[in-house]
Amino acid sequence: MAVLGGEFAVIMAVSGNWNAVAKLESALPRLAEKLGLLLQSKRTEPRRGTDKLIPYGVEVVAFEHPGIVNDVANFFARRDINIEDVYTSRYPAPQTGAPMFSLHMTVGIPADTSIAAVRGEFMDFCDELNLDAMLAPVK
Repeated sequence: MAVLGGEFAVIMAVSGNWNAVAKLESALPRLAEKLGLLLQSKRTEPRRGTDKLIPYGVEVVAFEHPGIVNDVANFFARRDINIEDVYTSRYPAPQTGAPMFSLHMTVGIPADTSIAAVRGEFMDFCDELNLDAMLAPVK
């Protein structure tokens, strides 16, 4: 759930037996009309290959400037590390009011990848870009 601009959005993954899912799908148009909501549904397939991914949290804080998300995303993409979710925010620094940027990301690191090597490379990468960062396992 999130507030996006002036709207509230919810994304859900629903599972169940075929009859229950079909019943829910058929009820959505009436529910949307009754509540004045825009509802969409889409059937998906289970993700494959996630059993060999180790979830890690990425936290980055920096003075706000263009390209931070792109730079961090490219760092992981070049290493075939999946980005599972991303959340960013802006806020004024407490003492100075300077515009700050915060990035929270969950990545899936392949189990056969050296975590220590990725962490070292990531910290060096962030030092070069003057980003304060952390890479830690999701608990």
